Amino acid sequence: MAAKATARSQAAKRKIPAADERATVLSSEIVFRGSLFRVQHDRIIEPGGRRNERDIIRHGGSVVILALDASKNKKDPWIVMERQYRHAANQFLWELPAGKIDAGEEPLAAARRELMEETGYRAAKWRPLVEYYPSPGFLGETMKIFLAEGLQAGEAQPEADEDIELRLVKLSEVLKMIEKGAIHDGKTLTGVLWYARFMGKGG
Repeated sequence: MAAKATARSQAAKRKIPAADERATVLSSEIVFRGSLFRVQHDRIIEPGGRRNERDIIRHGGSVVILALDASKNKKDPWIVMERQYRHAANQFLWELPAGKIDAGEEPLAAARRELMEETGYRAAKWRPLVEYYPSPGFLGETMKIFLAEGLQAGEAQPEADEDIELRLVKLSEVLKMIEKGAIHDGKTLTGVLWYARFMGKGG
């Protein structure tokens, strides 16, 4: 008990870094540069004083689009879903439309472009929902999720390496898929469950 009390006392005396404190970068080396991201090896002093080395994937950020058609049922709208093969996961995944933000591009402009290119849809109404880090232990990418409503169908213009199966699925059905463990994509789980909790079923 005395040892635990001493440990708690020592922890209490340590300076707790402020939320906006950043690491001091001692050195940074790009060890890989690809078309979508680069990998940096950083030597740093973390907030609180700990020295460390980190390999970080740097990425310009991505947008995710929760595109809804509520024209027939506002309580149970249709969601634009994609099914495509993801080699990193070694399987087909159900996902929301998404894509990278090009250099100098505003996130909303990227979301409009990606929705049109991947699905053919355009939306009359846009709203930002949430931004998050999908894997902050080693990935510097953020994902910004937008809600798109007032959909108008058009012709998709996917990139040459994209083979996308497009479906409209009711919100209630997507939630059932999540409950059964049929959706493994993090951005889709985040976007759909956020909407269901704060704006849809749980709103």
